[in-house]
Amino acid sequence: MRFFFLLFIFLFFSCDNNNSETREIQLREEVTVQNKVFTISYNESREQPNWIEYTVKDFVKVADRGNMDFYKVSNVWTSDDNDYYKNEWDKGHMAPAGSFTDSWSNLAKTFSFVNCALQLDDLNRGEWRELEEQVRDWAKDLGPVNVRIELKFSPNSSVLETGATVPDGFYKFLTFSDNFKKCYYFENASTDNDWTEHEISCN
Repeated sequence: MRFFFLLFIFLFFSCDNNNSETREIQLREEVTVQNKVFTISYNESREQPNWIEYTVKDFVKVADRGNMDFYKVSNVWTSDDNDYYKNEWDKGHMAPAGSFTDSWSNLAKTFSFVNCALQLDDLNRGEWRELEEQVRDWAKDLGPVNVRIELKFSPNSSVLETGATVPDGFYKFLTFSDNFKKCYYFENASTDNDWTEHEISCN
């Protein structure tokens, strides 16, 4: 009798532990993360953002990124350093660090893994960066610019061995103070085009 009682206790706790593990790995298609810098919809299954919104304003630079590196956010399953190790993918800021150096606190918020995507190094350091710089210039001359980035995925999107899904491309929608809009699309690929050649119709 004692043997069956112990067997029951073992099976009960084994089942309970398995259920806990199942609950822990149930990944969400959309998790909203919001702070003073951005609002992000994050996809835990893809380990990439769905979309992000932020506003670029004229500012006085007081902080420098220095040796800052990306950190994980509690309670959100994201990509991590393993997804970017020894490959062609940069940790591409979605809300750019360079647009939020008005305080150390704001700058630090841009370095969370919820705010980065698998972005081809040539794109991240090329046309994408150039448009980010142009948006800062527009904000200085024309007033705040609202930015929305939407990541494009498809059934053919590449999935890394580490588990993260590589975006096919990135839409960037800009809305100016007078409600004028400019829209862009960047394939997640190397290109010799100027950033201006990525402009698309906002319709």
